[in-house]
Amino acid sequence: MSESANAYRTVVVGTDGSESSLRAVARAGALAGASDATLVVVCAYLPTEQDDRELAQAQDALRDDAYQVVGSHPAEDTVRTAAERATAAGAGKVRPVAVMGSPVETLLDVVKRENADLLVVGNRGLNGIKGRLLGSVPADATRRSQCDVLIVHTTG
Repeated sequence: MSESANAYRTVVVGTDGSESSLRAVARAGALAGASDATLVVVCAYLPTEQDDRELAQAQDALRDDAYQVVGSHPAEDTVRTAAERATAAGAGKVRPVAVMGSPVETLLDVVKRENADLLVVGNRGLNGIKGRLLGSVPADATRRSQCDVLIVHTTG
C-alpha cells in the first residue's frame, strides 16, 4: 500500500472553546498539516431564547458545557478561534463549521457529510462519575464513529 493510501484526507475535530478542546484542535491541525488533509473544525450549539440574566445563570450552572446554550454567534466565534489555533499548529486547509445540535450527533453528522476518515476528540469527559453515568462526548463519539478516532490527552 502506498504512503498516500495511508494518509488521512479529511479530519474532523470538535471544539467547545475550552482550553482542553483547543489542545485537541492543535493536535488535529498538526496531523492534518502533516497529511495535507482538510481539517473541519466543528462547534455544536443549541439555540437559546433566554434573556441575558437567564443566559448568565445557565452559563454559571453548566460551566464547561455552557457553549451548548449560547446560540450560534458564540459558536461561530469559537470555531473561528479554533481554526486560527489549527492553522498555527500546521493545518493548511481549515474549514470552521458551527452547527446547531448536540455535540455527538453533530460531530457524527459532519464526519458522514464530509466523508471524513479521522475524527479527533479530546479526552475530557472520559473520567468521572458524570461521564460513567451519562456518557461523554469522547466516549459516545468513539463508540459510534464509522471512521478512525484519535483521542487526544488534553487534561491535567
